[in-house]
Amino acid sequence: MPQSDDLVLAERHEDVVTLSFNDPDHLNAMNRAMGEAFAERVTALALDTSVRAVILTGCGRAFSAGGDMAMLQDQAAEGRSRPGLARQAIRDRMRSFYTLFLAVRDLPCPTIAALNGHAIGAGFCVALACDIRLVANEARLGLNFTRLGLHPGMAATWTLPRLVGPALAAELLYTSRIVGGEEAAGIGLANRAMPAQQVLPDAHAMAQEMAVCAPVANRAVKRALARSQEASLQDQLSFEAAEQAITFETEDVHEGLAAIQARREPRFRGR
Repeated sequence: MPQSDDLVLAERHEDVVTLSFNDPDHLNAMNRAMGEAFAERVTALALDTSVRAVILTGCGRAFSAGGDMAMLQDQAAEGRSRPGLARQAIRDRMRSFYTLFLAVRDLPCPTIAALNGHAIGAGFCVALACDIRLVANEARLGLNFTRLGLHPGMAATWTLPRLVGPALAAELLYTSRIVGGEEAAGIGLANRAMPAQQVLPDAHAMAQEMAVCAPVANRAVKRALARSQEASLQDQLSFEAAEQAITFETEDVHEGLAAIQARREPRFRGR
């Protein structure tokens, strides 16, 4: 297994950062060490206002096979040996584990999950927490918690209904059914499917499209999308008007309008 500092790699190209789960020998199975490394990377990126998009992918042939089996077996052994008595400790331990990987939701810039291979259980939950998912045709995706005798975690029951609707979410969670990349795109789990070798290049191309747009405006869009499903229409209109008023004060809006008039590409500076 790689050292903890190497469990999540970061590579920057201009204003786009790619984070890669890096334990390919174990199909990037998720354990606490990887989660802590991931949360540390994300915290640093969240403070860097020059980052305009983040791509999340996996090294090797999988995005992530889900929770580390040894970790799951440890929780099961503790639960069985101390029924009831260990429940709160396990609950708190798993809750903090979720938080490490769901830190991706705290990134203020757009995020793209580049699903180069299989994404199962908690691994797929992390992909679902990103704004956009591009998936390999060959990938196998699913939330297999109930096949393991487990209740879903990592926000599966919150994210899935919002993406595919309550009835389909119920089917996928009750049956633990695994779907291919093309089906995932067809039912709304992924934005699009493609051959595996195309996933990361297409993710980079999409991230560059985002990066040339005004970053202040894109970060505001992310905040608006995050709150929209819980807001009334009138509340969302007020939020949009307030955020639009802020962007009218930026240098970027003047650049954008000038670029339209000059029929050239804008050069946004993020202020």
